[in-house]
Amino acid sequence: MAARGVTVVLMVGLPGSGKTTRARQLEAEGALRFSLDEWMLPLFAGENGTRQRDTLEGRLIWAGLRAAELGVDVVLDFGFWSRAERDALRHLFAAVGAECVVEFLDVDPTTQWERVSRRQVEAPGDTFAMTRGELDHWRTLFEVPTAEELATTTNGPPAGFLTWSAWAADRWPSLPDQGR
Repeated sequence: MAARGVTVVLMVGLPGSGKTTRARQLEAEGALRFSLDEWMLPLFAGENGTRQRDTLEGRLIWAGLRAAELGVDVVLDFGFWSRAERDALRHLFAAVGAECVVEFLDVDPTTQWERVSRRQVEAPGDTFAMTRGELDHWRTLFEVPTAEELATTTNGPPAGFLTWSAWAADRWPSLPDQGR
């Protein structure tokens, strides 16, 4: 069954950019929302390890693909720091008939630190501890979506991968290769 008229929104941005606030607005409009940190904190007792994140992201992406196939709008509130991640997901969701939209929320470093600091004080159990140094470092790793990226369809998969599905299964080990 193809997902006709289904929209999947990828919330793209750094911590403190407003992704979850916006994702909750989209949820109130009827989308199924998957916010990674809301799953990470209770499942992994506050550990923020890369292996746990990648595994959980893969399963939530898989659930999002299934929901889209069933005709449910989806919001993935993960951050998606690399273009390759965004391109892979745009391709995977298009393959099930869903329109995949990148919604980028930018934030300046001062506002970001104020928001993250406030959240750590007001709701420490709902967030991971972050230092300003970590935020500054993460900013150097984040690939800001360009106008060209947002306006075009996906590029081909990275070198060494025949399909985006194979790349995604490698990136998120718990996400099955949809091309099999």
